Amino acid sequence: MNIFKSTVAAAALLSIAPLAQAQFAETKSLTMDGARRVIDAAVAAANNKKTTGVIAVVDNGGNLMALERIDGTFAAGANISIGKARTALLFQKPTKVFEDIVNKGRTAMVALDGFTPLQGGVPVSVDGQIVGAVGVSGAASAQQDEELAMAGAKAFESGPPPVSYFPKDQVKAAFAKGSVLFDHSDKYMVHASRREQSGMSEIHTKDADIVYVLDGIATLVTGGTAVNSKPIAADEFRGERIDGGETRLLSKGDVIIIPAGVPHWFKEVTNPFLYYVVKAR
Repeated sequence: MNIFKSTVAAAALLSIAPLAQAQFAETKSLTMDGARRVIDAAVAAANNKKTTGVIAVVDNGGNLMALERIDGTFAAGANISIGKARTALLFQKPTKVFEDIVNKGRTAMVALDGFTPLQGGVPVSVDGQIVGAVGVSGAASAQQDEELAMAGAKAFESGPPPVSYFPKDQVKAAFAKGSVLFDHSDKYMVHASRREQSGMSEIHTKDADIVYVLDGIATLVTGGTAVNSKPIAADEFRGERIDGGETRLLSKGDVIIIPAGVPHWFKEVTNPFLYYVVKAR
């Protein structure tokens, strides 16, 4: 999996002559996988500190690549984090440097276009070359903004992706409303699912559902034919019900694996019915 890419300006000209080769520089920039790795490291740091924040990642041209807003972060954090990331990238320095300069009296700097001199923006480097930048806004303090940004920027120093940790209060809150717990991988996601009534038939053409029942009882129908099934998103279909199929009664402690493409339908549920779902892609 590539985490950064090499680009060569006017690559065709490089083959013309050695002289042409001296006129162009090879640069590296983050790929989407690399940007997600930065986001994951910053989110993991936020979870460990039990804080909020919006994390923005830009490439080596200052273009936004990825944005993650942790639940509970104020809305303006998104634009501020993007501004911090772009400032760190374009000036190739942590934004705390410029906040300190402004605080010392050089207030004219705030007139610069697209300039966000607030602590929390850090360049991302690979092999000594800046490949992008990360900005964070909305943590408990400006110092924490920078700490989360630094954790993201150091993602490539640690080798493997960071471990994701979810404190029990965060997990409890996710089950209270039924929400995604983890979705920072192209291989899997984890959903803290909650059902209070029967649902529609579902077909996920690319995701296999690995279900562990935490609490409650439900009647699940798998296979058969989904009635009036319609696409609601890429690789996702919903229908009224399932005709035929196999019916099972699920209860606390049960595990069931539903392969990709298999119709399934929660025909009846207790209130509430809580279950972990790992979607393997």
